[in-house]
Amino acid sequence: MTGGVLNYLVGLSRAKKRAVLSLVDAALLAMSFFLAMALRLDGFTPALAPPSWLAFVIVLPFTLLLFRVMGLYRTVVRHVAGRTVRVLAYGLAISALALLFVASGLGLFLPRSVPAIYWLLAMGLLGGARFGLRAVYRQRQARHKARVIIYGAGAAGRQLLATLEHGGDYVPIAFLDDAQELQGRDIGGLRVYSPARLARLVTEHDIECVLLAIPSATRQQRRTILERLEPLGLRVQTIPGLSDIVSGRAELSEIREVSIEDLLGRDLVPPRQELLDANIRGKVVMVTGAGGSIGSELCRQILTQGPASLILLDLSEFGLYRIDEELRGLAEAEGLEARIVPLLGSVLDRPRVECALRRFGVETIFHAAAYKHVPLVEHNAVEGVRNNVFGTLALAEAARSCGVRAFVLISTDKAVRPTNIMGASKRVAELVCQALSGLPGETVFSIVRFGNVVGSSGSVIPLFRRQIEANGPVTVTHPDITRYFMAIPEAAQLVIQAGAMAQGGDVFILDMGEPVRIVDLAKRMVRLSGLNPVVTEPGATAAARVKGDIEIRFTELRPGEKLFEELLVGDGAQPTVHPRIMTATEVAMDWPALQDVLQRLATACDAHDLPAIRALLQETPSGYEPAEAIGDLRWLAMQPPPKAGATGLSGVA
Repeated sequence: MTGGVLNYLVGLSRAKKRAVLSLVDAALLAMSFFLAMALRLDGFTPALAPPSWLAFVIVLPFTLLLFRVMGLYRTVVRHVAGRTVRVLAYGLAISALALLFVASGLGLFLPRSVPAIYWLLAMGLLGGARFGLRAVYRQRQARHKARVIIYGAGAAGRQLLATLEHGGDYVPIAFLDDAQELQGRDIGGLRVYSPARLARLVTEHDIECVLLAIPSATRQQRRTILERLEPLGLRVQTIPGLSDIVSGRAELSEIREVSIEDLLGRDLVPPRQELLDANIRGKVVMVTGAGGSIGSELCRQILTQGPASLILLDLSEFGLYRIDEELRGLAEAEGLEARIVPLLGSVLDRPRVECALRRFGVETIFHAAAYKHVPLVEHNAVEGVRNNVFGTLALAEAARSCGVRAFVLISTDKAVRPTNIMGASKRVAELVCQALSGLPGETVFSIVRFGNVVGSSGSVIPLFRRQIEANGPVTVTHPDITRYFMAIPEAAQLVIQAGAMAQGGDVFILDMGEPVRIVDLAKRMVRLSGLNPVVTEPGATAAARVKGDIEIRFTELRPGEKLFEELLVGDGAQPTVHPRIMTATEVAMDWPALQDVLQRLATACDAHDLPAIRALLQETPSGYEPAEAIGDLRWLAMQPPPKAGATGLSGVA
């Protein structure tokens, strides 16, 4: 019965809800006045004296109108909070004084203590009715929604609470906050607890999720909080960070999954503005691979540094369209005047590239276009070499021919002692830039080398998220595999600053922090999704796999994959003016010697001669040592079938 009435009231329009609430208030005010008279006169019969009730009847419409003017009826019962109590207290105090003045003015009988008793009773009845209805409503809603705790009782936490109370899939149960001055207080009807009480709260209230509402916290602080929450097996979500909110990229009310940046806990180092400006402000800048993960972030950051023009070059129509639309929206929103020029094309097409460089007067190139997926390049080795080596060569020679001032090659840690075609091709691309920097010309070549970036198209992070959403298994190639990780915005910012320090032929290495075991990362992501991971070895029984919520399964290293990556070919990286950018002296080839190797490599690519390609890559000082047999799919398909009793082609090296 009660549920049906409540559902009926919730379904009313806002105007009808206000009318019902006004009638309820009128009845409760009358009850408060009657009880105040009865308590003062020691009986119910004297409390019904008509002269006293005349004063109340006169004051009642005034009181209801006053409530309306003070905004008491703008707050629906289910959103009642501390402000409601304050408004109610002030309104009832004025109503009590009005009773006293009306009775005195009209000479009506009204004991002087009645208004005070009336105020106390009305506060209890009207306030109690509102909070009671809110409690009943929340209790009913909690049956269908996730019970959550909000971590952070500051302004962001309070705004999040208001958002959750207006709807959604969550029922807030309590606040957590590290600030001792907030602990024990009630905010928006919820008690603020110390984080040390969380385990007990989880048990007592069947908490399913913790929502982080601390947008101003540093990544190190967020990492510390996540480490505290991880053992509890709760799902952890968060509102956006302060930078995203301030920039307009996100709303405070948006609830997201915890980012890998929070798990890594690495704070940004403030950039040096003079380095950001050096190759960009007032200049014509080209970004190749503009639609890719690194290229697109470079474009975003370059645009905000005030270039005269930003030239976007990409072979992918969709990628180019997407970043072009995004940048135009960003420019309009922030009042940026840079010219944005989207160009479809390949860096291998030197005539088109050279025409673009001359036509638009390009002064700085950030070369991010590359094939980077290790297994795919291993299976398509010729195209990988052509794009990564000869694409870089064509672009670099065009840059020299057109007088481009700065050329920055985006490289990878996989270029260090590579065991795969992708890494070897990127190391040869580095050798191209090093060799060309030794020739006369205006172009300053530099190389920036770093590890995995979080959220890129080939990163394990999006893969793990998809696998967790699909209830597993989460696949890791090897128990001991490690990788360096860096956030894409940080990597792009450091690339821009590194390029500004270049003298010619420099190899810059970004400080990636400590390497991360991939299996540990997978476990943390599973736990912070509120699930229990179970690690199983190949061939594990079904019984072993049901001990947890999600299985973490080891597969095998993919073609060309290494257990760990390095950032230095040689030894002795030297610091620069930026604490997270180092420079290294790497072995190089002079241009005539490299040119001879490149000519023979081009011939081998045209002939699709994989053994020759691998031999020529090894002839360079790349350190290339193939870990596996040839994996190029076209080359394998061209080989004659093995004779009966002979070993298969998988053994060809």
